[in-house]
Amino acid sequence: MTASSLTPPSTPAQKTPRTGFEKWQDDINKAPGDTRWNAWDCDIQRVVDGYNRHLSSTPGYRTLDWHLIKAMVWVETGALSSEWHFRPMQIGVQGDPGMTSFLSGKEGGELILPDAWKKQLTVATIRTTPLNNLRAGIGYLLMRMAQFEHRTILTVDSKIYDVTVKPGDSLAKIAKAQGSTLELLQKLNPQVNILRAGQTLKCQKANVRRVIAGWRSISTTTIALRYNGGGDPNYSRKLDYALSLIKKGKSALCK
Repeated sequence: MTASSLTPPSTPAQKTPRTGFEKWQDDINKAPGDTRWNAWDCDIQRVVDGYNRHLSSTPGYRTLDWHLIKAMVWVETGALSSEWHFRPMQIGVQGDPGMTSFLSGKEGGELILPDAWKKQLTVATIRTTPLNNLRAGIGYLLMRMAQFEHRTILTVDSKIYDVTVKPGDSLAKIAKAQGSTLELLQKLNPQVNILRAGQTLKCQKANVRRVIAGWRSISTTTIALRYNGGGDPNYSRKLDYALSLIKKGKSALCK
């Protein structure tokens, strides 16, 4: 028996299983050469332009790049998904709280959404109309990026007038009765420490409203945290990858 006959046969090397991210890359790598992936380009640009105009006067707002939203759409659905044709940003799908938060009027969505779109965005249209799904998705993203505060805002009739203190009055009680705020009464009457019946106070019409006080930086990292909510650990990585392909490829021509 020769020495060579004693050598055991070699076994084929086992392939490392492909990760979910690598499988996703396989599909997304074909996107730049496939016009189907550009189907929502013009709608995305129009919606982003609408939000940019509406929010441009708010403190610290930086123009939103529509390419970033296109990357989100590629990650959220993509042209190979059936959802692509109805809910490209996936807002309003079963179990997603984003749509309810945005439409509730309790979290600042009413300040983000342009007035012209408010009647068009309903639960039904967000779930079935791609344009409104984009409006809601982008609006929700911006709501989550905005920093809100409650502030005293003067009403249209902002003349200063006199109010006579009645027995049992407090500044809070007077503010409520006069359609003003405690903060404003204190500002207009800094010398008043103790109220006495018959005393005259300065007053002005105002109310407390939620306002946009500033903005968080919008990046692939903050989008992953505040839009995706950590549901996909690769979300930020996918956005970066999709964005790199989008910026190298061609976009739809929009009039």
